[in-house]
Amino acid sequence: MPQDKIVASASSAVADVPDGASIAIAGFGVTHSFPCTLTVALRKAGPRHLRLVANSLGENELRSISLVENDQVDSLVVSFSGRAGGGTSSAERMVADGRLQLELCPQGTLVERLRAAGAGIGAFFTRTGVNTAIAEGKEVRRLNGVDHVLETALPVDYSLIRGFRGDRFGNIQFRGNGANFMPAFAKAGRVVIVEVDEVVDEIAPEDVDLPGVFVDRVVRTDLTLPVDFIASQRKAPTTRASYDGRPAWSRAEMAEVAADMLPDPSYVNLGLGIPTLISNYIDGRDIQLHAENGILGYGELAPTDDYDKDIFNAAGEYVRLRPGASFFESVESFEMVRGGHIDVVVLGAYEVDAEGSIANWSRPLVGGAIGGAMDLVASGRDVMVMLTHLSSKGRPKLVRKCGLPLTGARCVTSVVTDIAAMRRVDDTYVVERVAPGFTRDDVVRMTDFPLDFA
Repeated sequence: MPQDKIVASASSAVADVPDGASIAIAGFGVTHSFPCTLTVALRKAGPRHLRLVANSLGENELRSISLVENDQVDSLVVSFSGRAGGGTSSAERMVADGRLQLELCPQGTLVERLRAAGAGIGAFFTRTGVNTAIAEGKEVRRLNGVDHVLETALPVDYSLIRGFRGDRFGNIQFRGNGANFMPAFAKAGRVVIVEVDEVVDEIAPEDVDLPGVFVDRVVRTDLTLPVDFIASQRKAPTTRASYDGRPAWSRAEMAEVAADMLPDPSYVNLGLGIPTLISNYIDGRDIQLHAENGILGYGELAPTDDYDKDIFNAAGEYVRLRPGASFFESVESFEMVRGGHIDVVVLGAYEVDAEGSIANWSRPLVGGAIGGAMDLVASGRDVMVMLTHLSSKGRPKLVRKCGLPLTGARCVTSVVTDIAAMRRVDDTYVVERVAPGFTRDDVVRMTDFPLDFA
């Protein structure tokens, strides 16, 4: 019979973490699913020179960023070195100052590297990151006619994750899409510590989401966490640009145009930013929305007075469920994407070029926010990009050649800006709709590559 794995306190659960340890701390976006009680205890325990593996660092003293700000971390392996919702973080400033080493890793590759470590797989080839800065210095091999990048497994000394319920056998149950990164992060750890909301004597076998064989210690959380709505869900999506005194489509109107371009039936992934608003315009459509944090079949954004804290999209926004919805972990979510089971991916971006390449991350020398975008565009299926037509400085975002680091090469199939909607047909962008108040000549003048018109 396995020993009782319930530990009395978070401080005793992390007491043996030594200086120089590698530690994976799960968590999604800015505030979701972080093991906050364990993180606070680890900060108080004070081990130094840590190697921290995380998707994102979160914010404030309850989450992983606090370990960085407390000078306990020497190096990072992350998908987001900045704030997942945008903006420069203290970690990026430390990287720029030479105080912190950084390795950026696409989200799907990150969870696959962790899963591989737990499965005894030393390395694997993936299409994610081909022709981008992520592939530099790595072996690239052509398999089945497609280039793949070699990625190595990512074992760690300790893993800290969060669950809904745990029992004395170490079995863990998740709630909603709270599983997201948890199984992959757990499987990579030599010592796995799980913080849960509820401790019970035994979880029913059919309710176990992470078997106790992967878990060493279970501790009940002793923090009451505030539920914060991110800015994009607190304000109305009526923001719009104005060009030469003429109002462009608002973000909500762009989302409605983009929704009209989606096929029925289809599985559609919505990325951060403007794309998340599409979920408000699919009612009555045979469209299943997918998010890489482990949810399929969600719908419109939930109001701030009626939501479930364990049901959220890839932007961290609380959402409603539609009939047929399901939850799963991030490894399985990216299997759906890379395996070609998701029909359309919709992303925001800084630039799209004439060849159909996309750039939606920046600051490669000091950090950035890769997230899951590189995995999403490697799907081999349709990629729609939503962005304002011009930058805040009045420069075209539809350019002849991307000047920023690529997220993916020659993958974009359609574009929706705040003045036009277009599809890429036979290497040519064909404009299908133009915003009221704008002409074809306006769209041509504000675009840095040739256009055709339907």
